[in-house]
Amino acid sequence: MLDKAQSRPDLLLLLSLLLVILMYPVLDHGDVRRLVLGGLMFLPVFIATLRLSKIKGWVAPAVLLMVAAFIVSLVSDFVPTPALIGTKWGLLTVFFGVTVVGLFSYLKNARSVTDAHLYTAASIYLLLGIQWFTLYSAIDVFYPGSILYSSATVTDRSSELLYFSLITLSTIGYGDIVPLHGEVRMLAALEGITGVLYVAITVALLVSAYKQRAPE
Repeated sequence: MLDKAQSRPDLLLLLSLLLVILMYPVLDHGDVRRLVLGGLMFLPVFIATLRLSKIKGWVAPAVLLMVAAFIVSLVSDFVPTPALIGTKWGLLTVFFGVTVVGLFSYLKNARSVTDAHLYTAASIYLLLGIQWFTLYSAIDVFYPGSILYSSATVTDRSSELLYFSLITLSTIGYGDIVPLHGEVRMLAALEGITGVLYVAITVALLVSAYKQRAPE
């Protein structure tokens, strides 16, 4: 019972990330739906902040970045200038980066494998995809034309960038969305490398923690 209670925040974080990924293409149409999407985007941000509050030393930067991102996001909804929108994506990029590092430090120090660690491992992988998505979104705002979209894309640019980030992280790479600038190409390459290394390192950590718990 205690293990289930301790793993609940990790499970909620994982479910909130899956919800954002699944609902993004559904809500990325029209002003009203995008307003709902903006609120939904902060659901994993809030849960991640609560989760980081349980890890010593991570609560202050998480809260600071969450508040800053929320304020800038709220202002950009009423004053949608490229500077504010790009800053919002940039702050979210930093927030998700801090979240990934904080949760990975928790995972790295595991002395046994519980449900909470498995949920956290899956959440970090999805957080990496969303972090790179917010980075691509910031680049797309500050440097328009750096990413070539598929011909079918007209308005749902954010959904396309989320899709691009996830298939790049998983090293699938269909080629329907192409980074044009050399810097963005290197970022996409680094994301693919990050996805591969994360899976390999995480499996090694979990196996090591499991062996430590196993009786001799």
